[in-house]
Amino acid sequence: MLMQVQTATCSICSYISTSPPWTKASQIIHTNLKYKKTQPSSYKLLAKRGIRMASSSFLLLAILLALASWQGMASDPSPLQDFCVADMHSPVLVNGFACLNLMDTTSSRQQCWKTNKVGSNVTLINVMQIPGLNTLGISIAHIDYAPLGQNPPHTHPRATEIITVLEGTLYVSFVTSNPDNKFFTKVLNKGNVFVFSVGLIHFQFNPNPYKPAVAIAALSSQNPGAITIANAVFGSKPPISDDVLAKAFQVEKGTIDWLQAQFWENNHY
Repeated sequence: MLMQVQTATCSICSYISTSPPWTKASQIIHTNLKYKKTQPSSYKLLAKRGIRMASSSFLLLAILLALASWQGMASDPSPLQDFCVADMHSPVLVNGFACLNLMDTTSSRQQCWKTNKVGSNVTLINVMQIPGLNTLGISIAHIDYAPLGQNPPHTHPRATEIITVLEGTLYVSFVTSNPDNKFFTKVLNKGNVFVFSVGLIHFQFNPNPYKPAVAIAALSSQNPGAITIANAVFGSKPPISDDVLAKAFQVEKGTIDWLQAQFWENNHY
């Protein structure tokens, strides 16, 4: 009797190992029926085990598909070649840029430096500055902070950012999404690292009134984008209705008009 049960179990295992998951349950039931007459006492146990094994296969397949989908949405598309230097003038429309002929590429590109009135200079190196970053899913920024300078509250809609302080001290913060809007802060010194999750509002401020600070930030997209909150809200073109903003910020319309009349300079280059 024990040998018959083992034989039936082996038959079920062979069905499971050679059949796709969506046919396992029916095949297992069919196999069990074959042995029902010779093993009535073991039929129900074998059927339950077979169905549980088929259910486990379905669950494993669902988990693998979910993980694959999450990886596909977590960053830029993976490259299909060693590198793909962006052709900025190509009429081909793709998610990114078309590739230049390798014979037409160059190995370096010069970056100019600028300053601005908020006291920080964000020099972004992305696919627009170095076309060779196309399809690689990375970019980097060099950030200079004047004494008491700041990189004002902003978001990156397509990238997570990791920042490392090279010189000086930075007071860094981010705010979580609704409904909590929890405010996290940290003081970073030379060599310290901090991460800002994709899409969250964050900023950096140099609290030292006498010394500048320098940081470098890596971002998980070839074109992370930047939305400076004040610029987007008060410096949009055409301007957002002052009725809308006065109600949203719960202030007088005159305050909104004054804010919209300011020059909102972009510190991202």
